[in-house]
Amino acid sequence: MSTATTTRFGAELRAICDAGYVIEDPALLRQHQVLGVVPLTVVTPGSADETAAVMRVANEHGLNVVPAGGFTAQNMGRKPVQVDVLLSTSRLRDVEHYDAADLTIGVGAGWTVANLAAKVAADNLYFPGDPALPERATVGGLLATGFCGPHRHGYGGLRDYCIGVRFVTGGGRKAKGGGRVVKNVAGYDMMKLLIGSYGTLGFITSASFKLFPAPRQTRTFIAEFSGAAEAVQFRNHVLRSPLDPICLELVSPDARQLLHGFGSDGPWLVLLRAAGSDTVLARYRAELGPAVARELDGIEEQEAWRALSNFSHTVEKRCPQSLLLSLQLPLREVGPILQQLATVAGPLRLKHAVVGRFGVGHLLAALWQPTGSTVPAKAFTDALSGLRHRLPIDASLAVLDCPSEGRADIAWVATPTHVESMRVVKKVLDPNDILNHGRFLF
Repeated sequence: MSTATTTRFGAELRAICDAGYVIEDPALLRQHQVLGVVPLTVVTPGSADETAAVMRVANEHGLNVVPAGGFTAQNMGRKPVQVDVLLSTSRLRDVEHYDAADLTIGVGAGWTVANLAAKVAADNLYFPGDPALPERATVGGLLATGFCGPHRHGYGGLRDYCIGVRFVTGGGRKAKGGGRVVKNVAGYDMMKLLIGSYGTLGFITSASFKLFPAPRQTRTFIAEFSGAAEAVQFRNHVLRSPLDPICLELVSPDARQLLHGFGSDGPWLVLLRAAGSDTVLARYRAELGPAVARELDGIEEQEAWRALSNFSHTVEKRCPQSLLLSLQLPLREVGPILQQLATVAGPLRLKHAVVGRFGVGHLLAALWQPTGSTVPAKAFTDALSGLRHRLPIDASLAVLDCPSEGRADIAWVATPTHVESMRVVKKVLDPNDILNHGRFLF
């Protein structure tokens, strides 16, 4: 599609969103690249109605549309052949409803996670979403990727506390799923379909969430272990105990080298974060016993958990040519997969690091080439293939980032159970396949 043709469509888009919210200047467009591809137009709608109108124009002219929020997860998927319209959420920042007594809030998709957390914290409430770079990550992007950080152990995933979404389908229709209160859900559970869809089914314009009372105080207990097997045994002890931690996080020795504040080397770590009174915290201390090497609180504790939430971004920054994976496993398979990661990485001369909320079977694994060595791109695809073949049938794996040389060879982002069913849903909601065309499974 030529620039001249795009300018003609730009006139239609400016009629919808006003000229100030449609970017066609080449210098400004270069600031919005998606995997190195410069979009032909950037459009920033201010409402669901404007979003629907933009999507109808895109359908009429066959334009490829890429939804965008804070640009914290645009490294995922294949490199797009062309981005005709980058559709930004940055103006969708209304507070649609907020009932502190009812522990619910509804906000526009352009709200950053940090701003949402700060708003409810003023009323002594807590929003548990903890993606990487919360100052940039948006509500819309959080839902589209389905990312969950360390708080997933205690608060569940997004599907557990998101109670409603409003969105525009790929076909340009306004739609919604769920509601504004916890028990106001009927019909098809569309919100859970949108969560983790990577912007392939619809453009999320706003969402409602269940909130939680803010913890009175927290304390983090750090246990050290010589190997992964001992760490898994400790996890099992915690899960069988009466303890109910907010977070239960595994950190491998090589992950410590990447994370600020965790030391350059050392044993495997398990971080357990607890909330409650002094008496409750004393109970944790007694139950965990001598395995605990030290405790964190205050600023030091906050910085440690922020570093763990930012793990994926840290890998991207410090190891730009790396393979970053998200694995969801049955609890019984966590130990074997940790061993398999070492088995796969070793012969290919790749370093690997693991963090994750292994009390619920969710791990993040990074593989990268050691400093001073050159590893062919095929090593990463071989590692991925080897790991896939070792996964049990009830596990799933998603690729969050990969080396640029091998990106075209990774034809999928996740290991879905029913690909054909997903394609049917895609056809219904995005009949002309204009949303994130070709980047993921479709």
